[in-house]
Amino acid sequence: MPSFLDFEKPIAELQSRIDELRDTASDGNVDISADVARLQAKSDKLLKDTFARLTPWQKTQVARHPERPHFKDYVAGLFDEFIPLAGDRAFADDQAIQGGFATFRGRKVMVLGHEKGSDTATRLKHNFGMGKPEGYRKAIRLVQLADRFGLPVVTLVDTSGAFPGIQAEERGQAEAIARSTEACLAAGVPIVAVIVGEGGSGGAVALAAGNRVLMFEHAVYSVISPEGCASILWRTADKAAEAAEAMKVTAQDLKAFGVIDTIIIEPVGGAHRAPAVAIAALGDALERSLAGLDAQTPAALRRARREKFLAMGRL
Repeated sequence: MPSFLDFEKPIAELQSRIDELRDTASDGNVDISADVARLQAKSDKLLKDTFARLTPWQKTQVARHPERPHFKDYVAGLFDEFIPLAGDRAFADDQAIQGGFATFRGRKVMVLGHEKGSDTATRLKHNFGMGKPEGYRKAIRLVQLADRFGLPVVTLVDTSGAFPGIQAEERGQAEAIARSTEACLAAGVPIVAVIVGEGGSGGAVALAAGNRVLMFEHAVYSVISPEGCASILWRTADKAAEAAEAMKVTAQDLKAFGVIDTIIIEPVGGAHRAPAVAIAALGDALERSLAGLDAQTPAALRRARREKFLAMGRL
């Protein structure tokens, strides 16, 4: 059973009643299958209705759900022959940003992205998906390597933002992010970026400057977190819901603005409820996007990518 978010309390209560009924009937003396079926149908409808009208703040909570698939899950489910590449050849190997050679449905690619971790130990290991300068410099190395060998690049973005610690600033965080964005814009190979959870600030854009930008239905993508925005504008993070509404962080808003190209539909209740379904949907969307870029020359890919990002924000 998935862990429930605050706004899912009515669904959690129904599911708890269903579980209690099943436990009661486990001895086989009472047939309550009809009651269970009725409650389950009610729960399914409530789940569908709830997720059909999520607010931007609720979508933010879904995007952050700890059971949502992460980079390692997508690699395991979609890519064969994954060969991880480590280090930035200058300082260290950042565990928040992972990447390497892989095969995607018969096609050789370079895949890289943020890994948040799935439990306390791995979250600490991967720094909750917050990349440090060496992580973005590793990304630059991998993108340039893919360009050298003519391999398409797939990036999976899921970060609340780049690591804000003083050590990262000392090692040139802003410069590393800018150079990573520049490397993506300069590559002569197709780049498809996917916002799979949180797309936060420059830490996300550094891996998301692609020819095609895909985004899961309940993912979010913004220049700052809703809490950060609220703290600046209202001096309190309690206004995060209002900030999320004003910032237009959802896939639906960003598609309308032309910031992203494709929305990937999630299973009812979010990707964490049916990870295999979500991963397969991402695979199909990736395959279509890569196929649509196959015929373009390196110069055309660079030009289209440049024009795509320069056009953002223009009326």
